[in-house]
Amino acid sequence: MLTIENEPQLSPNDVDLYLFHEGTLHEGYKVFGAHYTQIGDTGGFRFTVWAPNACAVSIVGDFNDWEAGKHKMNPVKQSGVWTTFIQGIGVAERYKYAIETPSGAIVLKADPYAFYAETRPNTASLTCRLDRYEWHDAKWMRQREKIDDYHRPMAIYECHLGSWKKAENDRLMTYRELADELVNYVFENGFTHIELMPIMEHPYDRSWGYQITGYFAPTSRFGSPDDFKYFVDTCHRRGIGVILDWTPAHFCRDSHGLGKFDGTPLYEPCDPKLADRPQWGTYNFDFSKNEVVSFLISNARFWMDVYHVEGFRIDAVSSMIHLNHNNDLPFELKNKYGGYENLEAIDFIKKLNEAVYAKFPSALMIAEEATDYPMVTGPTDKGGLGFNFKWNMGWVHDILQYMRFNPFERRDHHNLITFSMLYAYSENFILSFSHDELVYGKRSLLNKMPGDEWQRFANLRVLYGYFMTHPGKKLLFMGSEFAQFDEWKDLEQLDWNLFDFPMHHAFHNYAVALNHFYQKTSCLWRLDHEQEGFEWIDADNADQSVISFIRKGKRKGDYCLVICNFTPNVYQNFKLGVPANGNYLELFNSDSEAFGGSGQCNRESIESVDEPFHNQAHHLKLTIPPLGMSILMKETKKRKTMTAYDQI
Repeated sequence: MLTIENEPQLSPNDVDLYLFHEGTLHEGYKVFGAHYTQIGDTGGFRFTVWAPNACAVSIVGDFNDWEAGKHKMNPVKQSGVWTTFIQGIGVAERYKYAIETPSGAIVLKADPYAFYAETRPNTASLTCRLDRYEWHDAKWMRQREKIDDYHRPMAIYECHLGSWKKAENDRLMTYRELADELVNYVFENGFTHIELMPIMEHPYDRSWGYQITGYFAPTSRFGSPDDFKYFVDTCHRRGIGVILDWTPAHFCRDSHGLGKFDGTPLYEPCDPKLADRPQWGTYNFDFSKNEVVSFLISNARFWMDVYHVEGFRIDAVSSMIHLNHNNDLPFELKNKYGGYENLEAIDFIKKLNEAVYAKFPSALMIAEEATDYPMVTGPTDKGGLGFNFKWNMGWVHDILQYMRFNPFERRDHHNLITFSMLYAYSENFILSFSHDELVYGKRSLLNKMPGDEWQRFANLRVLYGYFMTHPGKKLLFMGSEFAQFDEWKDLEQLDWNLFDFPMHHAFHNYAVALNHFYQKTSCLWRLDHEQEGFEWIDADNADQSVISFIRKGKRKGDYCLVICNFTPNVYQNFKLGVPANGNYLELFNSDSEAFGGSGQCNRESIESVDEPFHNQAHHLKLTIPPLGMSILMKETKKRKTMTAYDQI
């Protein structure tokens, strides 16, 4: 937060204006919006806004009975920027911009750079100071700069704050209540990060935050900006990273928001064909305007600078880079060369990632991109978009399609569980069982599984087992860790009463144990994005619907064997090729009784046989559990006492 002392700058300087119009004012939140300013003994707020087509702009609020023209703003050097300073205004004062449009109408607009807003359904911006919170995460912030996210575990808990859990009388929990309860829950469940569905200010609860009016304001539904800082601070003190969903593709049309901000299309394109997003009832951002680029890049840097977040999952990237992605219009859009790419959006994305990494080299910039657009996670200087991770939506689609089949039909669809390895290293992937898979009649993960109750839970356990051992980082939507039966109900809290049912309680034991095992087992994540980290043992056993593979770490001998059985058959004396001679221990088995399974486990050390099999020099004979996943490693003195069965 920019606080001006002694000789305050009451309007943007020439450098600010030049960079803003060039699209490179990457910290515009220090220039635009409402900033507390001290002049001598008198304090007040400086207001600055971009409205190039306005005939006049003034500040209205409770302090002047919402009378337009009473506190007029001054144009700054024909730049389209307006500014003024009002003495005596305190914190939490309601205000808007009264903008006289070219047609002579007066429109009241919330501040695009407002740091705080009224609680819906009210729509005014609130004056705010962001320089008063005392952070306690200095150690985390120092360590964060040294983190190599590509070579460390990443298990993300995706969360919608409004429906994770409710307080008494169905009240929304506050940021501080969530900090005390949610953060501890995430830590104890073995997750490394929380990903929050958008918490930027938005008018409609059921947009889930994806249609924003206040890009710089954490929603007041859950408390104040300082309360949200406390939430992030608490995450960091528990060793949990914070990722925000962010929507630079489009914004909502509510009259107090960005749409036709000065009476003309400003943040959106002038051409209605390019501005309208009929599928969502929103406006697209106009990435050809440098001022919009400055606004959005500033917004990304703002959340990392002021709120210390680790990064973003950028929503709807496909709709940004492809002009006709999910296009409901009765015609095709083309760029100036006759192609179908949004050239300005692609250029913006590259500039965004470069600007973020320039200030925050360890930032997480994660793309939700659903097409085969190349080099999404490639560096910009080599033609890539510059993200460092991408959701692997192809894997999610294929594996869920496979799991819906009756287990004895799966042999005919075996390629659905093996195809992903043909492209697993084309991008830096995150495997994501997100909210998108659990709404609009798609059913919960448990309810997608076939069979009776036992088989459904067993299917879900083997699915999670493959999920956690397949190359790529991990994301799981809230409630899935205890096998929520109903699909996500965004107006209600999760079905916490399911913990009273033995199978759900046992499944939660499984998910927690698997998360902790994953974090402790370096070969499951050390080479996630390098081909040397994976080797098939047998990818072709369609008849038995069994796959087996090796996950490898950086050090010699750091590897584990993974076997997944997608049928309810138990296979005794199953031959499995192994790369080295010795004794092997089963360290994890999804069929353990403690997880709700049938107990078909290999509890004793298994000695290898010195005969080649599966193109390996040796083999084992072991029991393969029904609808189960097993992880084995070579026996060492340490590993004799580290099996998951003794740690539940």
